[in-house]
Amino acid sequence: MSCPADAHVRPGPPMPPLHRLTFDPPGPPRPVELPDGTRAWQVSRYADVRKVLTDSRFGRARLHPPDAPSLSGESGLVSSLDLIFNQDGEDHLRLRRTMRRAFTPRAVARWRPWIETIVEQSLDELAEGDRPVDLVAGFTLPLPVAVISRLMGLDTDAREQLRHWSQYAFSDGSHPEEEMTSALAEFAVFGAKLLSERRSTPGEDLTSMLVKAADEEGGIPEGQLVDLVCGLVVGGHDSTMTMLGNSLLYLLGERPEAWPRLGADEEAAGALAERLLHLIPLGDDRGTARHAAIDTEVGGVTIPAGSVVLADCGSANRDPDVFPPRPFDDLFAPLAAPTLALGAGSHYCLGAWLARLELQLALHRIAARFPGLRVAEPAEEVEWHLGTTSRSPRRIVVTW
Repeated sequence: MSCPADAHVRPGPPMPPLHRLTFDPPGPPRPVELPDGTRAWQVSRYADVRKVLTDSRFGRARLHPPDAPSLSGESGLVSSLDLIFNQDGEDHLRLRRTMRRAFTPRAVARWRPWIETIVEQSLDELAEGDRPVDLVAGFTLPLPVAVISRLMGLDTDAREQLRHWSQYAFSDGSHPEEEMTSALAEFAVFGAKLLSERRSTPGEDLTSMLVKAADEEGGIPEGQLVDLVCGLVVGGHDSTMTMLGNSLLYLLGERPEAWPRLGADEEAAGALAERLLHLIPLGDDRGTARHAAIDTEVGGVTIPAGSVVLADCGSANRDPDVFPPRPFDDLFAPLAAPTLALGAGSHYCLGAWLARLELQLALHRIAARFPGLRVAEPAEEVEWHLGTTSRSPRRIVVTW
């Protein structure tokens, strides 16, 4: 639910926590080379990145030509031609209209009471366990899985498969091709079956709502609906799990002084959540890819038609012409400009308000319930969950 990770580059060991990643100073667009040798243009200043993300001359569909390798090196579900993120123009708008009403701030606000209940239940279970406890197994993974499962109307068997499917849907390209093909085919069968069940027996869940909206819209190919549902299922928990795990690792390991205020003030927790969403990326990648349809001027540089363009959201979110030079100093201060972590323009993350609400409630309530929570092992010893375009701790061992 942020700038999707493209052109994955796995750094050599040791791997620093994501909040410690360094970014080159923003500058004019410049030519770069992707890991597969593809030439591209990297855009890094806030205004330039925002232009690329909002200008219709920079699209996604042409990055994935039929029967040819992805121009941006993407693999897994994120390279599918049917995925909403890879649609442009009317095809994209038609899919987006089927989802728009479900993810408005007003709609998400209606979900708040049951999300709060899931958060409290998760914390109850955490409190009942033996110490030390693993926050990933006990909180950062089961919480977003429970939320997306209730939202989409998933059964218990599907919940247990989410992490498996996520590995392949958001693969960094390290999985064997045969293994990837098999897993994604299995995932597509699941998505098609879920849609079929909701057509015959609709409920109050989001999948049923999407089926109804798609029927009213008309003209949407079944493959696009399957990828839409599959993308929501895995994206709806993976991004939140990653954001929450990396945020807790940072707060507990390096900013314990923020913990009391985080637990005492929910509004302040919202500001902190927004800042961490802004500053801690989901992974190590340095750009969300676009394709230039025609020669287009960006930041005083003409980017030729047909070019792959990497919009570097991480650098843009630290642009000293827009944001303070020490952005981690005041974690509770409002941002000087809207974050680009969730994208911008027509491809702005539809789940943005849900992600914000989950992150705010989770951080606020865990700090309130466990004021003495502390890490039991240093960040340097964290083992990372790898193999996907996001990166998060496999374990965060804590006690209180």
